Amino acid sequence: MINVFQPSLGKQELDALAEVFESNWLGHGPRSGAFEAEFAEHIGVPAEHVVFINSATAGLFLASELLDLGPDDDVVLPSMSFLSAANAIAAFGARPVFCDVDPRTLNPTVADIERALTPRTKAVNVLHYGGYPGDVVAIAEFCRERGIPLIEDSACAVASTVDGRAVGTFGDIAMWSFDAMKILVTGDGGMLYVRDPELAARARGLAYHGLRQANGFTAAKVSARWWELNLEEFGRRIVGNDITATLGSVQLRRLPEFVARRAEVARRYDEGLADVPGVRLPPSLPEGHRTSHYFYWIQLPAEIRDQVAAALLERGVYTTLRYPPLHRVPKYRVRQELPASDLAAATTLLLPLHQGLEDDEVDLVINAVRDVVAAAQ
Repeated sequence: MINVFQPSLGKQELDALAEVFESNWLGHGPRSGAFEAEFAEHIGVPAEHVVFINSATAGLFLASELLDLGPDDDVVLPSMSFLSAANAIAAFGARPVFCDVDPRTLNPTVADIERALTPRTKAVNVLHYGGYPGDVVAIAEFCRERGIPLIEDSACAVASTVDGRAVGTFGDIAMWSFDAMKILVTGDGGMLYVRDPELAARARGLAYHGLRQANGFTAAKVSARWWELNLEEFGRRIVGNDITATLGSVQLRRLPEFVARRAEVARRYDEGLADVPGVRLPPSLPEGHRTSHYFYWIQLPAEIRDQVAAALLERGVYTTLRYPPLHRVPKYRVRQELPASDLAAATTLLLPLHQGLEDDEVDLVINAVRDVVAAAQ
């Protein structure tokens, strides 16, 4: 089976893990701090503004806490998002207000967000679909003008930029995902960025039980009774550990080669599928935009999309849709009509895209798509 997502792990990661085991320090420690500093340099921000955490989902929940969301608040977010973004809002009693998206890029525009604003809007959350930056520059300016905090769900955008500036640094809070299906993987894990320095310090404390000190060894350098608790807020433990951080450091060094290979796979898809009747390829990126190439999606007539997916599966090619529209999830108790999101959800199909794909596998996918689409039509 040719998978949609697949990590790339090998001897470099194993050798780095051996060093962690030899050090006998497995928890949140020096390697976690090193990974934070390396990632901060990668996105061009000071290291004290980032926190290595155990998942991007934990970052979304922490963002809700940092913004003091509650029952009187609304948060605007695209319906084509992962459910954890909406869960992190609803769990605090606030209301997710879903906005529509551009049906081709599957990213929201400023107009989409503006239409969804309410008098109770406390924040805006945007997802960079498949690594495409989208209208983040204009959205960030729009939010700043209105004094609305902007959360960038950058789970798909670990190497995405606009004019050389890292996606995730345009808003006020951002998070990246390093789970087993992402480009840079740590098994589970994520990174949180907070623009405001005081809020960033608060985030670090909340991520470790609400304590000021990260561990006893650190406190021992400044306190005669380092075992005493300095509790500032009621937090939880969502920090990453040195095992996963070490994987992250190696994967971050390999990230340029990963993205380059994914870009090559995407180019081969573009060339191999350009002339297939009824198949629409991903839209071109605007000038100055760079994507992480996390997703490669085609769009088909709605009446054949599911048939094509089933036929590809029979031929050993796994495809999927990310993300099913959240405004159709009954649990969120919303009644909205978002026609562009519904259209995108009915026509979009993600093809396999990862750096481990061999050229012959890419050719197999291309030929399979050409065959099954022709048969379906």
